[in-house]
Amino acid sequence: MKIAVVGVTGLVGQVILKVLEESNIFSATELIPVASFSSVGKIIEFNREQYKVLSIGEGLEANPDIAIFSAGSDVSKEWAPKFAGINITVIDNSSAWRTDEDIPLVVPEINADNLTRKNRIIANPNCSTIQLVLPLAPLHEKYRIRRVVVSTYQSVTGTGYYALKQLENERIGDYQHKAYPNQIDLNLFPHAGEFNESGYNSEELKLVNETRRILADNSIRITATAVRVPIFRGHSESVNVEFEEEFVLDDIRNILNQSEGIIVEDDVMNNKYPMPLLASGRNEVFVGRIRRDFSNPNSLNMWIVADNLRKGAATNAVQIAEHIVRNKLV
Repeated sequence: MKIAVVGVTGLVGQVILKVLEESNIFSATELIPVASFSSVGKIIEFNREQYKVLSIGEGLEANPDIAIFSAGSDVSKEWAPKFAGINITVIDNSSAWRTDEDIPLVVPEINADNLTRKNRIIANPNCSTIQLVLPLAPLHEKYRIRRVVVSTYQSVTGTGYYALKQLENERIGDYQHKAYPNQIDLNLFPHAGEFNESGYNSEELKLVNETRRILADNSIRITATAVRVPIFRGHSESVNVEFEEEFVLDDIRNILNQSEGIIVEDDVMNNKYPMPLLASGRNEVFVGRIRRDFSNPNSLNMWIVADNLRKGAATNAVQIAEHIVRNKLV
């Protein structure tokens, strides 16, 4: 098995390497590390072996079985079809293909069974979407969701390296180098992605459109507010869900406890609830503060936390790759 990681020197690319090393399926993998020209020739380590970083053209010539892209939508739009064109399966972390109805948008625990050998480009959903839909999917199957109201609290690593550096610099008094239009240290702002004429920003629209696609139900009414917060790693979400059917809280907890990839952490009397600090470095999605919304019938409140670089990006991509290999789709 040969696997290329395009964007290997970036924040998500580095985590992809760690998740691949942890995977039993990829323990004997030959890595093809790919990055921008400024990183070509650098040496990286994977599974205790050293590899030289290649250009994307060299990565294509190496003919991997699978290529995980995490280099931005422009790179994906240009190069993913070239890889797919010679029967390399591309798993793309960018937003390039998420709205393309011909490209599967996959969270493995929910809809990986829809994949076939014909799917040469597979889209990885947005980080905030992945952690939202994982708990919603089993609840939707049981109770049918009418409406979702979600507010996100997203860390700076969701934006990338320069946003991370802005927060680090501001904490030592350097306010000159900005990835954001506003100070992020000791602050937060309801601005994640570009705004459009509706007043919503791109992160909010991704939550709406991607959730409907993954749950395969366009009738679900969804509204979102995305907030950037001054923490390094881990996204949190306050989620209100209205169901068609009545529910029992203990049944909700049982369903979530039995769902793959979810950990219920809900003991408020002992101050136990999901937090980004505790989710960091973990692959699971954590759910807590599960409680009835007394203001509206058949409605529920939840608090959802996940490591945005792990399950929100790298882990989900590697799990897609594992599914493909396990089911011999390459």
